[in-house]
Amino acid sequence: MAQTTNTEDNMAQRPPHTAPSPLTSLSPLASGPPLASSPPLASSPAGVAVITTIAVVAALHFGRDVFLPLAIAMLITFALSPLVTRLRALGLPMIAAVLAAVTLAFAVIGMFGLVVAGQVGDLAQELPTFQGNIVKKLESLQDTGPANSPANGLVARLSQMVAEINAQIATAVPADGVPADGVTGAPTGPLAVQVIENRGAFETLRDIALPLIKPVATAGLVIVVVVFMLLERDELRDRFIRLVGANDISRTSQVIEDAGKRVGTYLLIQLLVNVIYAVPIGIGLMLIGVPNAVLWGMLTLVLRFVPYIGPLLAAIFPLFLAFAVSPDWSMLLWTGALFLTVEMLSSNVIEPWLYGSRTGVSPLAVIIAAIFWTWVWGPLGLVLSTPLTVCLVVVGRYIPQFAVFDVLFGDRPVLAAPSRLYQRLLVGDTVESTLRAEELLEDAFIADYHRDIGIPALLLAQSDYERGVLTPGQLTRFADTADHLLRELQQVVTAELAEVQGAGQGAGQGVEAATPNAATPDLAGFGRHLVLLGGRTRLDDVAAGMLAQAAASEGAQVTLLSHADLTPSRFGAVTATTAQCVVLNFLDIAPSRASLLHIRRLKRAAPHLRVGLVLWQPAQDLRDGTSLRRVSPEKYSEIIEIGADFCATALEDALAQAFRDEAPRAATEPARKPKRRALRAVPATAAA
Repeated sequence: MAQTTNTEDNMAQRPPHTAPSPLTSLSPLASGPPLASSPPLASSPAGVAVITTIAVVAALHFGRDVFLPLAIAMLITFALSPLVTRLRALGLPMIAAVLAAVTLAFAVIGMFGLVVAGQVGDLAQELPTFQGNIVKKLESLQDTGPANSPANGLVARLSQMVAEINAQIATAVPADGVPADGVTGAPTGPLAVQVIENRGAFETLRDIALPLIKPVATAGLVIVVVVFMLLERDELRDRFIRLVGANDISRTSQVIEDAGKRVGTYLLIQLLVNVIYAVPIGIGLMLIGVPNAVLWGMLTLVLRFVPYIGPLLAAIFPLFLAFAVSPDWSMLLWTGALFLTVEMLSSNVIEPWLYGSRTGVSPLAVIIAAIFWTWVWGPLGLVLSTPLTVCLVVVGRYIPQFAVFDVLFGDRPVLAAPSRLYQRLLVGDTVESTLRAEELLEDAFIADYHRDIGIPALLLAQSDYERGVLTPGQLTRFADTADHLLRELQQVVTAELAEVQGAGQGAGQGVEAATPNAATPDLAGFGRHLVLLGGRTRLDDVAAGMLAQAAASEGAQVTLLSHADLTPSRFGAVTATTAQCVVLNFLDIAPSRASLLHIRRLKRAAPHLRVGLVLWQPAQDLRDGTSLRRVSPEKYSEIIEIGADFCATALEDALAQAFRDEAPRAATEPARKPKRRALRAVPATAAA
């Protein structure tokens, strides 16, 4: 395979169109009247958006007593809606179905709370009995190991701290009415005087009842709101459609359906996963002997709703209790092994099996949302962070005004694959561009990758080059990185041929190394020899390299050349081959006539060659979705008039045309102008 080194001078054959710099119009030295002062930030769209965001966050933070119950009620409504729908399908009236679902749900929640409260009371009574084991273990750690080790010093300080705390507790709370000095009836210091007011029954009842009124009222408010949301869910849906998207009912309906499905599915499946996680934890802690195993199992079920750190928080309390209860270390080790085993099984087996679809939120967004909602609403905000973020992402996915939430928090790529490849090649990142290409090529062929990603990325570069926004250094770096990517992907071509041939032919030896043998006659390019080269720039050379790999994967023998080989001094490299077809590649949709005249030169020098052009163009512009420029009929007629055998615009068409077994067209010659008439000699006398 002939390969040449390109220079930047070749890129200067047609300078890019220069665009006026935006700094020119803003310069005070530019001609024209002086520019008016810019509007203040508060009146600009960005300023309004910032002020609105701050106002909304402040309202959520300071109005938590109102918004938090509403958020809890909304999420419970999402979770209970499928149950109400099933009960309605069984023939129950709407009111009966709603009341049955709400009663069942809050009865389970109430029983859960009563069991947890009872377990916490039992644990509080048993805590003083664990004091001796803690001191004993710390003293045993202090006695073992080198005396001057840092760990031993830390344990010594911990033991001293625990001993001092025990002494202070014993001093402050004497046993059996004996004072701290051991002398009955003899006070050791000044007596503390406390004024006790006569309090009536109303004050006592107020002090007891007021702390309970707020949580009970909040719970009652949540229940009432859930009941009415379920009863009026059809009306709420219609009102939301009228308020948000009456002009686009289809999209708004999709928002409601997707949000309800994602949030409801997330809550129910997460609850099922937590139950499957908590039951083995509770049973295992009971068998190990950790006190109040039921409490820790139920606490694990709740804390698993907290993203990422929930399992860790659930494991801290049982581990500490196992450390305090057991006289040795066996209970602590068994407890740690239990949590580690259940977590590994849940994360790698249970959750992938039960989660049929993802929540649509990126892992980083889950962490950020957890921090934000915890700051806004406290611990309950931490539990509600993921469902609330799912709702925001779904709304942003379908409503343009809220698209920022989908971009910031969604798990979908925000850049199309060609745009991402273009950006990586532009900054010279060969590692990530190669890794992403190899990842995509696990499920695709090399020709499909170049058609859908590689060529569109080159067209983005060509567009920026024509607009004059690519510097020569950026263009050189882009082309070098793209060449490196093609060399790395050559092994994919070899692997695809090896699958057909039954044996590989080596990798990393260029396009010609992947030429199939006689055992592959079914390939479309079998027996064909092509010469592929760029038409004008290094970007065209990269496009020719992508087409060369696609042709080689179809069994063709390919010789890849550079656009520099079209110069007169190196033209023989193109015409002195045994190929049947030469294909010029242009990323410019309207190449100049000077570039097209290479076709006529090729026809004159090698009449036996079929000469074709590929004017690359994608189906649509990747930036704004509008259609790109198409090959004009005038340009197509010019190409055929010059003598080209074919003109393609896509990869499949280019390969199909190049693989055709047709005779080349005869070379066309331009119409000659009539010879200029010679001037008659002027007599000397007349000249005098």
